[in-house]
Amino acid sequence: MSKKLLHSTAIVGVMTMISRILGLVRDRVIAEYFGAGVGADAFFVAFKIPNFLRRLFAEGAFSQAFVPILSEYRTKRSHDETHQLINSVAGTLGLVVTIITVLGVLAAPLLISIFAPGFIEDEAKFDLTVSLLRITFPYILFISLTALAGGVLNTYRHFAGPAFTPVFLNICIISASIWLAPQLEEPIKALAWGVFFGGIVQLLFQFPFLMKLKLFPRPSLKKTDEGVRRILKLMGPAIFGVSVSQINLLFDTLIASFLITGSVSWLYYADRMLEFPLGVFGIALGVVILPSLSEKHAEGSKEHFSKMLDWALRWVFVIGTPAALGLAFLAEPMLSTLFQYGEFSAQDVEFSSKALVAYSFGLLGFTLIKVLAPGYYSRQDIKTPVRIGIIAMIANMIFNVILVFPFAHAGLALATSLSAFLNAGLLYRGLRQQDVYHPEAGWIKLLFKIGMAGLAMALILWFNVPELGQWEGWSGLERTAQLAKWIAIGGGVYVGLLFILGVRWRDMNL
Repeated sequence: MSKKLLHSTAIVGVMTMISRILGLVRDRVIAEYFGAGVGADAFFVAFKIPNFLRRLFAEGAFSQAFVPILSEYRTKRSHDETHQLINSVAGTLGLVVTIITVLGVLAAPLLISIFAPGFIEDEAKFDLTVSLLRITFPYILFISLTALAGGVLNTYRHFAGPAFTPVFLNICIISASIWLAPQLEEPIKALAWGVFFGGIVQLLFQFPFLMKLKLFPRPSLKKTDEGVRRILKLMGPAIFGVSVSQINLLFDTLIASFLITGSVSWLYYADRMLEFPLGVFGIALGVVILPSLSEKHAEGSKEHFSKMLDWALRWVFVIGTPAALGLAFLAEPMLSTLFQYGEFSAQDVEFSSKALVAYSFGLLGFTLIKVLAPGYYSRQDIKTPVRIGIIAMIANMIFNVILVFPFAHAGLALATSLSAFLNAGLLYRGLRQQDVYHPEAGWIKLLFKIGMAGLAMALILWFNVPELGQWEGWSGLERTAQLAKWIAIGGGVYVGLLFILGVRWRDMNL
């Protein structure tokens, strides 16, 4: 079982890595062409709002509610009944999100006033952000239907297609930046159109896979459909519970809109660097274990359920620890290598790196949430994570107010990291109190070995990586080579010391 899960996680991880690499190329292009000025700030806000809603109606609350019910149907019911559930969900979701899309486009000025009130005083910046949001907002419709298709494919263990799909969004935005932007009176609008068409392409890409499974949706509206009612019942509280981190990020954006110009962009670039390891491993692991945990719950296999969670948590610490250390100690070199070209200045690298170091502190917390939350959603328990999410969100707001004054935008990132650890800790405690998760033997020894290997890696990078001034003097190719070298050295030290300390492949099996 562990080999299959690890193989599936690897597939999702590789596909996600391709997407994340193209995402970094996308951000490099945006940084070079648009820098971190007014236009970039406006676009990032206009993109963040539908992106936030995507977490609600796409891979966030919807997927967490839909996949467990679909897994149950697949396990206990016929193919036709399962297909009918998909048809009913497609009709209901499509109608709801279409209404939201129309309202969002009409209410764009109100949404910008809510999510970026600091823009109101600058009329040109506010109007630009509103016009960009009206172009990007329909993305929520396309990506929600894409998530429906992805949920079906993941439940049937077809992970590669959904994981590869985000590649097309990046391709569309890159293409729009390079070829469409020079043709427009306001070049920044090209990015918004890239998002719009990226959503359409992602949806179309899913169709052949669904047809192959003979599960292509034929949308229908049946108010009496039991499965739809159960999904909607789960989705209500899940909308909040799953999206706490996104609400926190939006709250960061709201406060950052009052800080100096560039703050929104610095947080964005730092968050994008954080999303690379989080997506490649953390989100990939969460995507893979959710249908497996749902299946074990449907079968009534409590012991295997607990062991699967334990297996996933071990991998979180083994992989997440060096990833967090790498982001922290290579923050400036990474940002300089990827973005310091054209309009993106040395100051932008410096300020973005401060946010990235703060975010890196919370990487383990963010990743733990991706693994612990499915332990609830797979059992169709939404209320507990919601209560925990409310506590974490309130804590984040308090941390924001406390930390923004001494640390500016970096304080916002640090607040998000602290609230992530609080969220993860409470999720863990809840699973233990519910007698759902029982840690296997060997955790203390494993954590000690991880800590020693991580300390060695941190010391090597701290004392040997060149200062930012040297990186600025190198060409892009030289920076890339140096960055690859230090990633390899840091990773090699970590893995090598783990091996010396006795950590073996068999220790990571179910």
